[in-house]
Amino acid sequence: MAADFERAVECVLQCGQSRGRVVVTGMGKSGIIAQKIAATLSSTGSPALFLHPAEAVHGDLGMLARGDVVIALSASGETEEILRLLVNIKRIGDALISFSCNMQSTLAQTSDVALDCSVPAEACGMGLAPTASTTAMLALGDALAIAVSLKKGFRAEDFADLHPGGKLGKRLARVRQLMHSGDDVPRVHRGTSMTDVIYEMSRKKLGMTTVEDEGKLVGVLSDGDLRRLLERDGPDGLKKTAGQAMNVNPRTISGEELAVRALSTMEERKITSLVVVNEHGAIEGVVHLHDLWETELI
Repeated sequence: MAADFERAVECVLQCGQSRGRVVVTGMGKSGIIAQKIAATLSSTGSPALFLHPAEAVHGDLGMLARGDVVIALSASGETEEILRLLVNIKRIGDALISFSCNMQSTLAQTSDVALDCSVPAEACGMGLAPTASTTAMLALGDALAIAVSLKKGFRAEDFADLHPGGKLGKRLARVRQLMHSGDDVPRVHRGTSMTDVIYEMSRKKLGMTTVEDEGKLVGVLSDGDLRRLLERDGPDGLKKTAGQAMNVNPRTISGEELAVRALSTMEERKITSLVVVNEHGAIEGVVHLHDLWETELI
């Protein structure tokens, strides 16, 4: 079984490398599981689609193209609608992988790779309704999709690109999508007086300001930095310039990083904002903890 599973993984990998797709088919309850497997494959970086076997013989077979890999699900391995497709699948597709509970069935014997999903008995009282067998198919399909994604080096960033909607999409949003940019970014220069620093921080309402030199970040001043300055120097602290009071080693982040990583850094460092810079150190924006709250990251 392990060797067959590895062969199935390789078939799907080679399909992706040749820009083919994975076509998943099944009838009845197996068809519902096939749709879920196709969705999981697509969301983990392996383009896939569901082909209804009954509709396939009425024209939908045109969905199948050379280079595609077909995954056919049938507990018995003798589903009539699937068997009618076998000749065309073998003629057009690159490889046929089957999920079946009967390794001696027509489907299993015809497949390039036959994966055994047999169960001792169905879960229903009569032992007839597809229950345990479809659960085994689902688990096997998920395992195949994840094994392929791991082999491909599929990353969280890739997953984020494929899931822009819903709460999951928010958790995987890029920092660039959430940051304050343009005129919303608080900016002062080294020589800016503390009075003007406080004004800029209050006006932009982020509890901090960047200190820049020709557009590049040279330091940061936060509410906490101001409090510590006044505790240490008293009123004389207000006579200093931004360059004299700033934190010269602020935490920064790339706009292409995931928002959850920004959150992790803020929690680890116990800070409320990160300056977003490009590879040259130029200021692109500021991402604040409140921005992550509003997008339900927390």
